[in-house]
Amino acid sequence: MAVGAHPEPDLSPVLSPVSSRYINRELSRLDFDERVLAMAEDPKLALLERVRFLAIFSQNLDDFFQVRVAGLKEQVLAAVAVSSPDGMSPLEQLKAIRTRVEGLISRQVAIYNREIVPALAQSGIALVRGEEVGKKELAQLHTVFREQIFPVLTPLAVDPGHPFPYISHLSLNLAVMVRDPQRRQQRFARVKIPPVLPRFIALVEGERYVPLEDVIALHLPALFPGMEIVAHHPFRVTRDGDLDDVDSDAEDLLAAIQTELRRRRRHARVVRLEVDPGMSAEVLELLTRELELQPADVYQIDGLLDMGSLSVLTQLDRPDLKEETWTPTTQPRLRGIAAEVPDLFAVLRAGDILAHHPYDSFATSVEAFVDHAAGDPDVLAIKQTLYRTSGPASPIVRALIRAAERGKQVVALVEIKARGDEQANIGWARALEEANVHVVYGLLGLKTHAKVTLVVRREGAHIQHYLHVGTGNYNPSTARAYEDVSLLSSDSDLGADVTELFNLLTGYSRQSRYRKLLVAPTNLRAGITQLIEREGVVGGRIILKVNNLIDQEIIDALYAASQAGAQIDLLIRSMCSLRPGVPGLSERIRVRSIVGQFLEHSRVFSFGNGGRPEYYLGSSDLMPRNLDRRVEAVVPVTDSRLRQRLQQILDVSLADDVLAWELGPDGSWRRVPTMRGLNSHNRFKELAIESAHGNGVNGVAHA
Repeated sequence: MAVGAHPEPDLSPVLSPVSSRYINRELSRLDFDERVLAMAEDPKLALLERVRFLAIFSQNLDDFFQVRVAGLKEQVLAAVAVSSPDGMSPLEQLKAIRTRVEGLISRQVAIYNREIVPALAQSGIALVRGEEVGKKELAQLHTVFREQIFPVLTPLAVDPGHPFPYISHLSLNLAVMVRDPQRRQQRFARVKIPPVLPRFIALVEGERYVPLEDVIALHLPALFPGMEIVAHHPFRVTRDGDLDDVDSDAEDLLAAIQTELRRRRRHARVVRLEVDPGMSAEVLELLTRELELQPADVYQIDGLLDMGSLSVLTQLDRPDLKEETWTPTTQPRLRGIAAEVPDLFAVLRAGDILAHHPYDSFATSVEAFVDHAAGDPDVLAIKQTLYRTSGPASPIVRALIRAAERGKQVVALVEIKARGDEQANIGWARALEEANVHVVYGLLGLKTHAKVTLVVRREGAHIQHYLHVGTGNYNPSTARAYEDVSLLSSDSDLGADVTELFNLLTGYSRQSRYRKLLVAPTNLRAGITQLIEREGVVGGRIILKVNNLIDQEIIDALYAASQAGAQIDLLIRSMCSLRPGVPGLSERIRVRSIVGQFLEHSRVFSFGNGGRPEYYLGSSDLMPRNLDRRVEAVVPVTDSRLRQRLQQILDVSLADDVLAWELGPDGSWRRVPTMRGLNSHNRFKELAIESAHGNGVNGVAHA
């Protein structure tokens, strides 16, 4: 266990009773991370795919600590007496998290050291540590260090004249103990591993890679000439990274975010310290004291720190070690647009279009829609919400700028409180403003998470609305890796609803009633609850596919519907606080989770409606923040062909017995036994190819 200046707290697991109506959301999130880690442990996967999941697991833990653990620590410090829905206090949750994370890290380190590293070496990608470098290689590293690394480094001493330095968020560092041979004094110094340099340094043959911190450690005498290097150990710091407490009016919001970013950059509380297990008690005590940590905040990693950086290996040109690259197909009714058929809008007037990404191309559907609108002389206005995108280089951002330059009314609602993307969003929002795009920064106290685009077009003597509502961000990079659905429509009622939604977002409005659209925080919670309650009869049917289900009111409504006779299937990617299969409570509810090549991200809602199923899609998860503290948009899908397509997506997902996990009444997740061998991601690829070749019916391939 880590050693520090404070007594070790009681870290025995604190678990919710099985009889609890709810599963703890934080532990449920770690359950999801465990499912991701299980993919890295799967020897049937391609090697670099296993490496990718190992990196994703680390990145997920980083996010978990900087947001969820940071929030719990704030509650403990503020002496908040509120328990979670499952009855755990903030301190109890932190203790349970510590126990779970220690076990997960042990598994991660074991799989990395015992399987991944040897397998990579056998495949010609050797990850070697500093002590394994040969003489010839060391000579090469001397040159690399002198020419490329040394000029970037800034060693910082700690002594009476030099205070303990600021350790930046998620930074990797070397703790170095040096001794002055003349004065015989021992001092501490910190060397930050520069994030601007490659994480792994390739040796001459290009098949052996050394971690950057090891290369620097080999050359510490050059950083501290004339001093004795007593010891050196890597360490890594995680700080509170949440900006949800920023709240200002629209005029001041940009300045408030920038001020908070600067403040957090220097003063955000440290919530985790990762160290090498060989670190001396003296150095560890110094770090914990200066970073104001408890021993329970220290995690010993007996291997490579920051395994999230392993993602760079997945970029190597080794197709033999990867999953076969998937090339998205063009949705059949959009195929002509790529061939420069003049009017995409005529296609939409003939009927709505549903795209299932990444199986259906984002570029030839959503991007093409915005691009076509930007170039159409009859388009008067384009309005779009932007939560996360790939910045000024994004085809969609470029199209918006081009439209503004052509004199169209262009409005972009940029969510600058999107966690982790605040600074980037500020940067490209300003680029939009410079191009005369009207940029709006959102509503007081609410994040705008809706994924909506409105196109206003003059057609003869009247105005026609076209729109896109989706479940994923307007980001071409994530559109290749995230599973999402998009609706393109010319429905007049939806057009009127989206127009009023944008009036709410950009002006002064108390709009609370819509024709078809369900909008948070106004009518979405009530609308979903009513649809669930309507199915609360014998023969009722509910299928929900979301990322997270933790809202108590929604969970209670599902429990009630189950008790009244409804059959309920839930496809939940990550957190689920509902406990399924409990007699008298939820015996008619089944919960599954799919973890595979693509990140399950779509939100699809299906309600039986007495044999005439209704379908909805949108941006909202079933969480209090989505239903009450964000602007979300969920749209009904009324076209019979598209309803068939959504049902197909749900059917294939529920039939998966390769990537699927099932949640038990005791709160534990287990892999679904493989009987048919149906991998939903592979099946969706097959269906997309069948549809592209014209083997489907009305654009819907046979399941």
